Amino acid sequence: MTSTYDVRVDVTLRAGIADPQGATIERSLPHLGFDGVTGVGVGKTIRFTLTSADEATARAEVEDMCSRFLTNPVIEDAEVTVTEVAGATA
Repeated sequence: MTSTYDVRVDVTLRAGIADPQGATIERSLPHLGFDGVTGVGVGKTIRFTLTSADEATARAEVEDMCSRFLTNPVIEDAEVTVTEVAGATA
């Protein structure tokens, strides 16, 4: 029996990696009247649904996707969230 999982992968740049988009946003916000904003970072979120035998297997599969395709593990970190879809079994 398999279950269906909602997956969210939040990708951010690793500490020490330049973030020119984040820096541009941070510099621009005060000119638009938004003072006091610091530490702006730009990343990406990838969402999808996955059918797998169990949550541990689903998480391992997503981690493999991240290291092989979804992220650049040299400069990016990924935070993976796997949530079982209630009542959804395949």
